[in-house]
Amino acid sequence: MSAPIRIGYCLSLTGPLASNGNTARLAHRIWEQNVNRAGGLLGRQVEMVCIDDATNPKLVPDIYKRLLDVEKVDLLIGGYGDNSVAPAMPLVMERQRYLVGLMALAVNASLNYPNYFVMIPTGPRPVEALTEGFFSLAANQSPKPQTMAILAADAPFSKAPVQGAKAHAEKHGFKLVSEMLYPLSAADLSSFIRDLQPVNPDILFLCAYLNDSAALLRAIDAVGLAPKMVGGAMIGPQNGAIKAQLGPLLNGLVNYEYWLPVPKMMYPGVADMIAEYQSLAEGTGADPLGYYVAPQAYAQMQVVEQAIVGTKSLDDAKLAEFTRATSFKTVVGDVKFGPGGGWSEARVLTVQYQNIRSTGLADFKEPGTQAVVGPSSLASGALIYPYAKAKRKA
Repeated sequence: MSAPIRIGYCLSLTGPLASNGNTARLAHRIWEQNVNRAGGLLGRQVEMVCIDDATNPKLVPDIYKRLLDVEKVDLLIGGYGDNSVAPAMPLVMERQRYLVGLMALAVNASLNYPNYFVMIPTGPRPVEALTEGFFSLAANQSPKPQTMAILAADAPFSKAPVQGAKAHAEKHGFKLVSEMLYPLSAADLSSFIRDLQPVNPDILFLCAYLNDSAALLRAIDAVGLAPKMVGGAMIGPQNGAIKAQLGPLLNGLVNYEYWLPVPKMMYPGVADMIAEYQSLAEGTGADPLGYYVAPQAYAQMQVVEQAIVGTKSLDDAKLAEFTRATSFKTVVGDVKFGPGGGWSEARVLTVQYQNIRSTGLADFKEPGTQAVVGPSSLASGALIYPYAKAKRKA
């Protein structure tokens, strides 16, 4: 029997991003099982070799060196987030390896490595695209918001979204009246929210990880701050465990998403994939819903699979050439990569949480509680404005 095709990578299976890391791991396992049941690739079974990076970017370079030099994997892929992808790039580039990353924002912007691709629908202008919908919606409201405050985690992942927010604010004429960073170690963020009361911003732009997203929304509710729009770039509200914690506290929040089970996004295969994922998620440390990471992670491996089948090869250069030229059929729709390895066209969703009545996950499986309010081509609902009005409707 031929040796398996070994595909190596790291994910944050512990640490602050563990829920998203374990979500990706489960989606990858589902793909691995499905492809092996179908006979594998190139007549060989597939084995995913995943190492925990503990949400610590300092561990990533040695993990990828180990994967190549000790584990002797045939191919590499990239994990979830800048922390897991960016530190791997120097070695990937040195060895001229093919890499399809899961989610990382603008990692290749300065590197311009031609064999890098990423499954994040932020398109050719990732910094701007992540929050473009949020600010376009704000600019089209009446009365139009005038002022904006930025409150972001003091962490590398915040830099690009904050940069994008400032560019959008300038474009739409929003005056920046406050910009603050909070430490990731802070459990209670009420003092930062209270500090915003004197300036009372029309827009509160937030950039946060999972647990601090929950802390921020609790603090906004406790302090009684009521901007006209809240949200923007929070990594947290997308996660089922955070949704279940917060329930109605999410009402009115406007944030980004990449996939949701709304009618215009039910691409071939995605319903079955999500159903299988949710049946296996309990007790794994993964997001119980999986809407944010799981479809992208499964699609990531569909891209790799189709590149291997299309080239009949594991050669990095051939796989990269094929991936640059091909439109892929995936559970998140057709995917075509453009210059820099991002999607050729952006497809970031702007979502508002509406009419959530209780904690737990039941409401989030109901249509309308996560309304896609942009882009119009994928919309499933309309924005409730201002924020206070959306909160009252709960």
